Amino acid sequence: MFGTSLSHFRKLAVSLTLAATSLSAQDRIDLVRPDAPALAPFGALPVGVTTRTFVHPDQIDVLNSTEDTLARYDRALTVEIWYPAAAGTSPGGAYETVLRDPTFSATLTGRAARDASPTADGPFPLVVISHGYPGNRLLLSHLGENLASKGYVVASIDHTDSTYADQAAFGSTLLNRPIDQKFVLNSMATLDGPIGAITDATTAAVIGYSMGGYGALIFGGAGLAPGVEASPFAPPQGTLLHNVRNTDSHEGLVDDRVKALISIGPWGRNYGLWDDAGLAGLRKPTLLMAGEVDDVSIYPAMREIFEHATGTDRHLLTFENANHNAAAPIPAPMASWQPSETLGFPPFDHYADAVWDTTRMNNITQHFATAFLDLHLKGDSDKAAYLDLVPNAKDDLFSAEEDGTFKPDHTYWEGFPARTAVGLRFETLLKGQ
Repeated sequence: MFGTSLSHFRKLAVSLTLAATSLSAQDRIDLVRPDAPALAPFGALPVGVTTRTFVHPDQIDVLNSTEDTLARYDRALTVEIWYPAAAGTSPGGAYETVLRDPTFSATLTGRAARDASPTADGPFPLVVISHGYPGNRLLLSHLGENLASKGYVVASIDHTDSTYADQAAFGSTLLNRPIDQKFVLNSMATLDGPIGAITDATTAAVIGYSMGGYGALIFGGAGLAPGVEASPFAPPQGTLLHNVRNTDSHEGLVDDRVKALISIGPWGRNYGLWDDAGLAGLRKPTLLMAGEVDDVSIYPAMREIFEHATGTDRHLLTFENANHNAAAPIPAPMASWQPSETLGFPPFDHYADAVWDTTRMNNITQHFATAFLDLHLKGDSDKAAYLDLVPNAKDDLFSAEEDGTFKPDHTYWEGFPARTAVGLRFETLLKGQ
């Protein structure tokens, strides 16, 4: 009986996928719902996009290292760069990408024009985006395009050994995430040509999802707990010591050019990679985003990151009843809806949430990222109002009147149309709290 049902499901899923092939334009990354919060819509600037490869020389080659031999190599990183384009640039472009099962592919449609001439204005603050394990540089492409339209240069990394196409030893991800993030910041700071000319890498932020969020926290000062370098999942020869608190190598990562962090679903506290002292070392204003039922990074563990990062001001945005895919991934491409024999599940599960609409979550992410980055990278103090919120939009949702009737009370936050903030929690702790 079960086998028959599974076969029926697979046939139905394949039929739906084939029927959707001609509707590839539905794989859009730039949709903004009518009920989106105020700062979610795209800005006034046209957007360009280009792809570059940066090579980090003489890095530890985790895949080919052993407990006896430490191999080294030149580590190549492919980076997608979104930027404000010249006035009159026609919007629209496509991205060819593989999916969570790399035998599946999709064409994503957005607003950025491939290799368009950049604007002569600027310079613009730099934002570095770092995906999960596995992932790729297009997993948060909705956010890259959106921020570029608002006056940012955005560099999104393909982390070698951690993409859909080359997923390999997890120890490489543990070691290289913050190192890659800093290297791409350095590479953008020295980028030649018109895009380099409009990039202000002295005013930068890092946005990381899952393992990208792990790396961003380390980059921002939250060094790992002593002893993690000897963990079974760590890279060989104790090389993870590079990211451990109170080491010269970790302290050398922390960078004055980074003014703020956004860490979405950060992994690591759930496996004890940070202790309280390490989290207290975080020294950049931080916006955390998390799903309330995240069973990958574990929501209570992410709350501990929020609570114990006492060295800085920080916020926690919680999507109630959302899992690990909260806030960050693009909407699931139609090709991902069919089952994968390799994975044992449809790649859809890697992008979607069982409760929340992904475009809705993307719009909320765009809204809060805009407010937070404009405040900390552009000094736009007016954006602080969008971060000064009651914790829960449904607290005291109704109040009783003397005549026995009820009336609605608070059903919104700054920038949210009435009724549309329900299901979200926003909390703030200041440095020292």
